[in-house]
Amino acid sequence: MPMLSNASEKAFTPTPPGNIEIKTIPKQHLLIAQQTENYFIANNSLFGKLFRYIRTHNIPMTTPVKAEINPGKMGFYINADNHQKEFPSTAAIQPVIEPAYTVLSIGKRGGYSEKNFQETHQKLVQHLATLPDWQPAGEAYAIYWNGPYIPNFAKHFEVHIPIQSTP
Repeated sequence: MPMLSNASEKAFTPTPPGNIEIKTIPKQHLLIAQQTENYFIANNSLFGKLFRYIRTHNIPMTTPVKAEINPGKMGFYINADNHQKEFPSTAAIQPVIEPAYTVLSIGKRGGYSEKNFQETHQKLVQHLATLPDWQPAGEAYAIYWNGPYIPNFAKHFEVHIPIQSTP
């Protein structure tokens, strides 16, 4: 599943577990693997495709992993030293550049399960309803900071909802 112990560079600053914040995700370069199934069905397959790609192209791992839910997508962030390089698209992997955007983020501890995602997403939706100056600007997704070697109770994840100012 998500990230390995040798991942050293962070794509952005984590939201601490227990906190809810509005933050800007800076412009990012990602490698994306996608399947038609829900992320929680496809994630092991997606991780394997991405891991093989970065190993083949000698791209260092970074944290976190981005997980879009329906359809299932997993994204590995490309470290800053490799932003100027061109990486080929394949049948399994698409390099993309995402512009900067704003999210409502909640940090949590626990396993990377669909249940934990849904419960955390609901809490974030409820919090967003209390912020009259903001509205959703996209679908919620998960951010996973730790690899499979970390026990579930110690794993750190986030749920993000892209947001924009209310007109």
